[in-house]
Amino acid sequence: MQSSIIGKIEKARRYATEPERIKFIEFSAHFRGDSNNYVTGYKEGKWHCTCEFFTRSGMCSHTMAMEHVLGDMLPEDAITGVLLRR
Repeated sequence: MQSSIIGKIEKARRYATEPERIKFIEFSAHFRGDSNNYVTGYKEGKWHCTCEFFTRSGMCSHTMAMEHVLGDMLPEDAITGVLLRR
């Protein structure tokens, strides 16, 4: 393997242990809920989810779970503060 590739692999491993380097701008994901599947994500400074509860209230367990999982990789405006940080 080329030495330059080995260096990139080592750097990637180091980056992976430093999630604070990553800030999501936007994303969407399939979310398998207890009773249905949804599309949830973050775009243009706002959370979104296709579940009925989110449509009514602007927040839901799916977006809160994503916030918890992604933690410090989210920009400040994506953090609702509803969940306690790890």
